Amino acid sequence: MKRLITWTLIAVSIVLLLSIVSPYFHPETIPFLPFFGLLYPIWFVLTLAITILALFINRKIGYWGLVVLVFSISSNLKIAGIHFSEVTSKEAGIKVLSYNVKLFGLYDDVTTKTRDHIFQFIRKENPDIVFFQEYFRQDKPTKFETFDSLITIIKAKDYHERSAHNSKGHRNFGVAIFSKLPMIAKGDVIFDNQSTSDFNFCIFADVVAHKDTFRVYNVHLQSIRLSEPGDTKQKMLLSGFNTGIRRLKTAYNKRAHQANKVIDHINHSPYPVIICGDFNDTPISYTYQQFNKSLTDAFLNCQWGLGRTYIGKIPAGRIDYIFHSTHLASSDFRVHDVAYSDHKPISCKIHFKNE
Repeated sequence: MKRLITWTLIAVSIVLLLSIVSPYFHPETIPFLPFFGLLYPIWFVLTLAITILALFINRKIGYWGLVVLVFSISSNLKIAGIHFSEVTSKEAGIKVLSYNVKLFGLYDDVTTKTRDHIFQFIRKENPDIVFFQEYFRQDKPTKFETFDSLITIIKAKDYHERSAHNSKGHRNFGVAIFSKLPMIAKGDVIFDNQSTSDFNFCIFADVVAHKDTFRVYNVHLQSIRLSEPGDTKQKMLLSGFNTGIRRLKTAYNKRAHQANKVIDHINHSPYPVIICGDFNDTPISYTYQQFNKSLTDAFLNCQWGLGRTYIGKIPAGRIDYIFHSTHLASSDFRVHDVAYSDHKPISCKIHFKNE
């Protein structure tokens, strides 16, 4: 038993260490590392449990486990917020809301029930700027109208969209920003090798609020796409594990390149930045690390707990984020407990620290 505990703890703790360092290496450098980072919570819990057991059976190896757990503290602080009381502020600021709306439920049912629930939610929250991922707009005439309703609900003075256009159905799929605040400039961050059927985009706009100008970004980074159009259940079962690993690897590499592209654009911004969106990656990832090392994660700055945002079939935890420049402040962060999509909407208030 003593030998089994010893070798099990050594093996699991080494895997935990690999997951801890995985965010600091580009996925193309050591291709297997991102997979350890993806399962970081499992390695941490296993190491913790076996370390506790080892302290009773083999105290010396138990101390090794404790050392590894100490190294994991910084990773845990990326996953979980530790503010035991919610950070709020009475200062004037911008309320931003980010939401992957999964096409407003276009394919969920034959009615507009999901879309209408989302409209009601946005009306109730009354944000200044809304960032949509998996946004849908159909050219007029349409039985599934979104654009005009959102302009009215949000009282938007300006709007920016980038989408893939389906000419057969006159449908547009992509990302959008609706703003009560005037936009003085708009643009796109173009990802490499982006096809016309790709729904992953990054757009930005310069908005004026309280005599200050902010650059806001809306990103939807590379999706995992464990299943592709045309994949049957039989094909997925046959290809199974190898196909899943290959698609995960492809997604990690693409997200890494996209993240670097966005960060480079942010570094040349003449204004303080706010970046919202669906990053499709956990806090223990290279993609997250690229943003976190120079920007503030609003959730960690304001809230406590895990802040799970993805509620789809695959456990993914927190993959939707609001980041901002370090000289800005954030407060009133919320992960909204609504289930109109496979993502929960997130919102917070952003203002200057010296206000």
